[in-house]
Amino acid sequence: MAGTTKSSNFTHIGMHLDKHPEVGNGIYMHDSEDPDTPSYPDRYEMKQRNKISDHVRNIYMRAYQVVTEKPVGLADLLFSLVFCSPISAASSVTGQASWRAATSSARCRGWCFDTSRGLTASKSHSTLVSWCRVAVITGANKGIGLEIARQLALHGVTVVLTARDEKRGTGAAESLRGSHQIPNVVFHQLDVRDESSVGALAEFVRTQFGKLDILVNNAGASGISVDVEGLKSLGIDPESWLSGKAANLVQGVLRQTHDGAVTCFDTNYYGCKRVTEALIPLLELSTSGARIVNVSSLRSELRVKASFLAPLFLVAMKSLTNLLRRVRQRMPSESIREQLSDIDNLTEENIERLLRRFLEDLKEGRLEANGWPMMLPSYSVAKTVLNAYTRVLARRHPSMLINCVHPGYVKTDINWNTGVITTGEGAKGPVMLALLPADGATGCYFDQTTKAEF
Repeated sequence: MAGTTKSSNFTHIGMHLDKHPEVGNGIYMHDSEDPDTPSYPDRYEMKQRNKISDHVRNIYMRAYQVVTEKPVGLADLLFSLVFCSPISAASSVTGQASWRAATSSARCRGWCFDTSRGLTASKSHSTLVSWCRVAVITGANKGIGLEIARQLALHGVTVVLTARDEKRGTGAAESLRGSHQIPNVVFHQLDVRDESSVGALAEFVRTQFGKLDILVNNAGASGISVDVEGLKSLGIDPESWLSGKAANLVQGVLRQTHDGAVTCFDTNYYGCKRVTEALIPLLELSTSGARIVNVSSLRSELRVKASFLAPLFLVAMKSLTNLLRRVRQRMPSESIREQLSDIDNLTEENIERLLRRFLEDLKEGRLEANGWPMMLPSYSVAKTVLNAYTRVLARRHPSMLINCVHPGYVKTDINWNTGVITTGEGAKGPVMLALLPADGATGCYFDQTTKAEF
């Protein structure tokens, strides 16, 4: 096929066309002024689509009406969508010449077709863009973030997948569009610790979509230096990790440094805050009701859940004091627990004052003496204050549904693959909160898909 595709000025809104073997990366509409330039191949690759949701079907229906300015019979189009590529579907109704005319008309209206990335628009406030839900997911090139992107895209949401590493992020988005056959995903680079990077993402979303419906703050860092092989050799069971009993066992293989703590706080708390504040103006423009999901951790909880206490009775019957110490070990300091539980007086200033105090105590070697958690210290504190920030945000923006969620003990890189559940299971909670109905919960903490105490 002659010519090269010029897609740098195209903007994705979630419509993607099937790959064609002759062109390698899709059926391309050439950005050429020559009316004789071929706009598509003569043959189409036929692929069975096993799952087409009503939402995705309706998107194609609306897209067709936008570019042709005429309705289409549901039966004809749905048959073509199930058994053919979407561009074949439109061609089957309009014919080859009509399709060329339709796409030409679409160009005049600000629409284009770039099948390496999908149906595209140069008008950020167009009917179709405002009609689709748009989500931004941070830290989404692997693990839970990537799975959240996949599941949301399958629900018909146009997903902006972000990652600090451009190569890995691009690869992740391409894997969803390619091998997973999920078209409505685009990538944009994002370093949550970099103000300019955050600003560039906000500008991208503003110019390409004009609004935002869902923000999932998933980017995270453990802040710990670890001897991975040494950790594996300990063979610590999941119950010990979850209850916190492993704290003493891992002291020789996990090391908390001051620099690591700074990175941890700047990613898990300040990074989340940075991204959220930059995108709030766009979330306020949501036509479907904004949702913010902050991915937290079991380490964020102020107390150990009752479900984890049963095994402790077997080893602590001789000492009630020992049992009580274990119950409180998530956040041993009573005064810190009280500060973070006082929702009426909780402010960002109070939260950040606690973080500064932690860093001072870490530098002076006073963490345990001053009641800070000793199991993954900076990570635990960062996730605890993230929960507190979630409550502050929810109070400040009552029209939005803003929650935090522990996804479960998922096997991912951040816990050195010691987890026991899959990313598919771990993504269920965040996805559920991203798609909450209008009367859903806000300002709450969830353990996977169940509301829980902070």
